[in-house]
Amino acid sequence: MRNNRAEPHSLVGAYALDAIAGKDLVRFERHLTSCSRCAACLHALREAAACLGACPATEPPPGLAERAIAAAARTAQLPAQGRSPRLGRPRATSRVAIVVAGIALIAAGFLGVAARTAVNRLSQQETRTHAIASVLVAPDATVVRARVATGGRATIIMSVREHALVFMAMSLPRLSTSQRYELWLMGPSGDRPAGMLPRAAGDGMTGPVLARGLRPGDRLCLTLEPSGGSSRPSSRVLLAVPL
Repeated sequence: MRNNRAEPHSLVGAYALDAIAGKDLVRFERHLTSCSRCAACLHALREAAACLGACPATEPPPGLAERAIAAAARTAQLPAQGRSPRLGRPRATSRVAIVVAGIALIAAGFLGVAARTAVNRLSQQETRTHAIASVLVAPDATVVRARVATGGRATIIMSVREHALVFMAMSLPRLSTSQRYELWLMGPSGDRPAGMLPRAAGDGMTGPVLARGLRPGDRLCLTLEPSGGSSRPSSRVLLAVPL
């Protein structure tokens, strides 16, 4: 009879967010000592958490935490994929719900929006963090690191299953207010904008940026564009990573 316990590789996202415990925690930490892939992925996920932590924080409006919890309770999560006859518990994919709830509450603390728009923005943030979490905990999540031509380094976490990736960068050169870094997906089907990088913090850290709609043959590229973004690349490519 098949054992439906999660493969240790699939637990790295949940571990990075302290979302596993008991036997799973012991099993993953034992696995981590001998798996360089999971160790590298864990390092990248902690970089993502550092990026979130570097975002400017302001005092949240009164009652935002209560609204965040209420909104999370109303948001449909991924359904359980069945139960193991031997273990009698949901499969590993249901862990995404735990991870999403943790990320959504963390992200809510950084919103700092006016009370009249807090609920709408929280809903948008939940959608985004759900998609990011799905990439981070995907069983096929792959971590790629690359250097930016003008300085700095990028970390990309990609999932073919999710057709998406999460991009982060550190030590990027600071730009004038008239310029921004922009991501692109370039491939046989054409060049498509994939997202603008947020203004880098003092240490050049920026992200995470979610890019969706990956297609066979795509490359992830980075260019320097006007602050409002471009519909087509207008500068030389500073970074090109085959996907």
